[in-house]
Amino acid sequence: MKSLQHYIAGRWSAPVKPGNIYPVVNPANEEQVAEIHMGSEADVELAVEAAHRAFPAFAATSLAHRIEILRRIHSIFMRRFDEMATAITTEMGAPYDMSRRAQAASGPGHIEGTIAAAEQLDWERRIGTANVVREPIGVCGLVTPWNWPINQIMAKVAPALVSGCTVVLKPSEQAPLSAQLVAEFIDEARLPPGVFNMVHGSGPVVGHAMSAHPRIDLMSFTGSTRAGVDVAKTSADTVKRVTQELGGKSPNIVFADVDLEKAIKRGVISCFGNTGQSCNAPTRMLVEDSVYDRAVEIAARVASETKVDDPSKPGRHIGPLASRMQFEKVQKCIAMGIEEGARLVAGGLGRPGGFNRGFYVQPTVFADVHNQMRIAREEIFGPVLSMLRFKTQADAIEIANDTPYGLAAYLQTDDLQKAHAVARQLRAGSVHINGASQGYAEPFGGYRQSGNGRECGVYGLLEFLELKSINGYYEA
Repeated sequence: MKSLQHYIAGRWSAPVKPGNIYPVVNPANEEQVAEIHMGSEADVELAVEAAHRAFPAFAATSLAHRIEILRRIHSIFMRRFDEMATAITTEMGAPYDMSRRAQAASGPGHIEGTIAAAEQLDWERRIGTANVVREPIGVCGLVTPWNWPINQIMAKVAPALVSGCTVVLKPSEQAPLSAQLVAEFIDEARLPPGVFNMVHGSGPVVGHAMSAHPRIDLMSFTGSTRAGVDVAKTSADTVKRVTQELGGKSPNIVFADVDLEKAIKRGVISCFGNTGQSCNAPTRMLVEDSVYDRAVEIAARVASETKVDDPSKPGRHIGPLASRMQFEKVQKCIAMGIEEGARLVAGGLGRPGGFNRGFYVQPTVFADVHNQMRIAREEIFGPVLSMLRFKTQADAIEIANDTPYGLAAYLQTDDLQKAHAVARQLRAGSVHINGASQGYAEPFGGYRQSGNGRECGVYGLLEFLELKSINGYYEA
């Protein structure tokens, strides 16, 4: 069993105040696989001071040098790729094939996307007699979640480093094994001491201390909307920049003109992917009235055919939820849907057959849901799909936008002109037409309570940069 420590100023270190141990549990079998020596405000202080000392020299390095650092990290990552996939499967229950194909693969993907963005970004630009330059913002506090652990770590760490910023990372205490590997990769890549620092701990202690710290210039947070609000409030006193990628309740509009079998199957599989633990999952399926009943039949069948199994096994099944807390929350949400009067057409309460331990849940579909039910408004974060009716295009857009969130939206139609028109009217940071995926270059983020700012590509890089106008730099 691994005992995880902090990484501060280029060294592995025990917490200043020892004794607070957090058990890391494999959600597939509920066995402890590691323990974290949880940090405190004192550990955050050491990490921030190390990052602050390292910043001037690192910010002065060339872009070419910083890109070369990312390439070294990428090379080490690829050599130890299987370790990363295994770590993610162990810590949060993603099936191993999915860990390799998507979870672990997102790390090198974000590094490659960040290098490409850095090479195409206009770092200096003449405007009149001024030279407008982009410079690193400073010390960056990064708080990452457990559901896509390496995806979110690299979506923040890579652009921060290539920008010339220094970093204090607080990974999720529920999924720290992948973060520990990242710190090992960076240590092997020989970054200057203090450029990258990692402090394990809880959000209310370590995350709060980071948000409040006057020497952290940017907080980049991914997690729940509730926690994101707290980060913003705590950061406000020091007027630091705050970027947030928060919750979602994404609509999936299915028009009658589409290949219904294909569209519904795609929507159900996408909703259940990562065991429903994706902030941009299409959890509200809006189906045109004339094909609604048939769509419900297809969705119920696809859900019943969705295999749930041990994440260490090969295959395209889904695994457990990531923690007991998440398991209990999803069970309460399913019970809430039943109490609200939604029609349960697949799944339901309890574990799937064959499981008496592990945080496994039944893939669940509710029909006859209306948009004022709590299961249609609240983020469940499990394999639970709500199906709603709509009559007209305007009706579909109104229902889709009737949410406090705005992270993603999906639509299915064979009429591309209609798709373009509807996509323009959906209040979401990303819109996916007929199953189109999103790459590492496209901006990712949301409207309203889904957050502020963007990650990935050039737009994600800009979050870590300040603009400076040097007037009189050029002769008139």
